[in-house]
Amino acid sequence: MSTTRREIAAPHWLVQLLRSTPVPIPWNMVARAVLALAVPLAVGYALGDIGVGALISTGALPTVLSESAGPYRYRARRLGGATAAAAVGYFAGLITGGIPAASIPVVVAVAAISALISAAGSNASVAGLQMFVFCVLGTGQHVTGLRVEILLGYFCVGAAWSLLIALATWTFRATSPERGAVAHVYVELAAMLSATDEATSRVARHQLTTAMNTAYDRLLTARSWLSGRDATYRQLLNLLSASTPAVEASVAMVNAGRRAPDDVIGHFIATSAAVLANQEPPDPPEAPEDADPVLAALYAGLARIAKGDNRKRREVQPWHKRLRGWVGSLVSGPLTWFAALRLTLCVAIAEIVALLVPFERSYWITLTVGIVLKPDFGSVFGRAVLRGIGTVIGVGIGAAVLAAGGEGWLLVLLIAVFAGGVAVGKVRNYGILSAFVTPLIILQMDLASTGSWNVVLARLVDTVLGCAIVLLFGYLLWPGSRRPQVGGRLADSLDSLVKYVDKGLVLAPSGEARLERSRARRRAYRALADLRTAFQQVVVEPSAAGRQAVAWWPVIAGLERVADAVTEVGVTLGRGAPAPDEDDIALLTAALGELAAAVREERDPAEMPMPDSEQLSGVVDQIGAAFDAVRGPDLVERAPLRLVRRFLPYHRRA
Repeated sequence: MSTTRREIAAPHWLVQLLRSTPVPIPWNMVARAVLALAVPLAVGYALGDIGVGALISTGALPTVLSESAGPYRYRARRLGGATAAAAVGYFAGLITGGIPAASIPVVVAVAAISALISAAGSNASVAGLQMFVFCVLGTGQHVTGLRVEILLGYFCVGAAWSLLIALATWTFRATSPERGAVAHVYVELAAMLSATDEATSRVARHQLTTAMNTAYDRLLTARSWLSGRDATYRQLLNLLSASTPAVEASVAMVNAGRRAPDDVIGHFIATSAAVLANQEPPDPPEAPEDADPVLAALYAGLARIAKGDNRKRREVQPWHKRLRGWVGSLVSGPLTWFAALRLTLCVAIAEIVALLVPFERSYWITLTVGIVLKPDFGSVFGRAVLRGIGTVIGVGIGAAVLAAGGEGWLLVLLIAVFAGGVAVGKVRNYGILSAFVTPLIILQMDLASTGSWNVVLARLVDTVLGCAIVLLFGYLLWPGSRRPQVGGRLADSLDSLVKYVDKGLVLAPSGEARLERSRARRRAYRALADLRTAFQQVVVEPSAAGRQAVAWWPVIAGLERVADAVTEVGVTLGRGAPAPDEDDIALLTAALGELAAAVREERDPAEMPMPDSEQLSGVVDQIGAAFDAVRGPDLVERAPLRLVRRFLPYHRRA
């Protein structure tokens, strides 16, 4: 009885929605956010005009909201683009604010452009969001009575200040992000090999995949016009590339249920420390004479790290080719146009509703709609709920401070607290981010309303209306928004796994063949990691899409185990084991191909012949488990609760 009550009181989608990501607090980002947002306010108050300080602080906000870990050059492009886009949007809002006949078309047009820009990549998506947010905020600045050029000047001063804070350490910490990313790979290797149970090792293996993806992303995009730094990037990339055999052997050992020797774990930790200290990797320990193939491969991987690698530099794709690819995605990809149409429709409705609401500065309705419906940022339903919860809390805090007459150094202190909370919320939970960014914007934009409790009511009503518009017109009434769509991503991941099986089980004596197998392995693991992220975004919805994601969650764990089993066999091939028969490999790829087809066609997979090989028995067992997990997703609509309860224990273990 108590279990049933708990399930009713806390449904699975709500638990997933409110769960905070267990990552360390980014203290460096917190410090930068506090300096960027609180210092202008403090200087303004000290000079006798806190309102000007608030306007300058507003100009620093795009950088704080767009801040992301990564190489300095990447961050410079990301933050510079977001700030420039925010300035353009702010200017468009300023010159049309107070004239609904002009501001409404401009805001709707900027919303559509923001959605289309998102198709060009992560940095473009962030820039599009900032352009829209500050266009909306700019439309509300006409009540200040200041000229447009003065307001825009204050904004640019704040933007320049925040960029200086964000990039000031570039001169003496230029390669630190990349060095830390490579060192993190060895830390995660040590953590995975130290795990004492399967559940812990699975989590560690996921973190290792994330660390590898992050390190490669940072190093393959790192460029420097200084030869010394460029040589450091090359050295780190070669070191990371040389770790591939050790990673494969470690995954094989964990998949076999074995714990690595202490000297191996200690060596990974020492290597991580050496990378951080910019020193040569330590000498690897000697392999025991009676080492089996997997253990021998692990020690050989350590020796490979010490030896290093020599990768060819990958040329950066020219800007005109990237632009052509983006245009091609707009022409051939209807999803971007659907997202733009949905955002445009909801923003237009929000602008009309804002005219009817008897509150000053009802731009908050449109702001809420745009932020929640931003394409490529996860579940619309989940963001609407978290935005509503977080904003209600944040509005209550910020408006209560203004209504209570808080001023002076108290406001400076609160801005600092909220700025730090924004940096934490960005990496922990969207609801936490909303709870801190809302009072932050209120204090920056509504300082003139100090002592008025009307701000509390106005902001609460605006937020509720914005979330209601999103849930009604952008989710409940939008065609296909609640339809299960996770199957296509699952089938695409299966395709990547098929290619890895085809490459990973073949003896690869040449360097080029080994490199091709390594690339296939990385693509497969990256696809599975992206699939897990996509499912986590959908699982927060109480609709059929969320129920299907929960029901199919065991399939992800099953496919990851298939990849691990293939890696284990591949490691033994490099230590003298015979290559599997080509016909047996063809049976495995055909089985996974049938699994992908069944997912796409929403049917049960057909029975497929499997190889009778002791060498491939681990792969066969895991593929069989994946087949069992796939059977039944078509029953989600007919018996969702039964399926969710059936698969939920597997999801929690995974």
